[in-house]
Amino acid sequence: MSPRVRVGGRYRMEEGEIEVDSIETIGFPDITPELARESGFLGVLDLLKVAKHGKGENIYLIRFHYVPPRSRTGQGCSEPKV
Repeated sequence: MSPRVRVGGRYRMEEGEIEVDSIETIGFPDITPELARESGFLGVLDLLKVAKHGKGENIYLIRFHYVPPRSRTGQGCSEPKV
């Protein structure tokens, strides 16, 4: 099975979006404690509990960044115009 996201794609969240920066095929030996912590997990076991989907034949490392929501003109707080 291939990834269901693409590099450069933006995907909505409750607030804002995430944009995919890269997709890389990796193997189990590449899943290190350092990678798990960099990904926001306590360790490899915590990462695998969340990340395993389907048969687990392919492993993809998907890097992305958060894109905050755009402010809507005329709504919310406004700054004084000079």
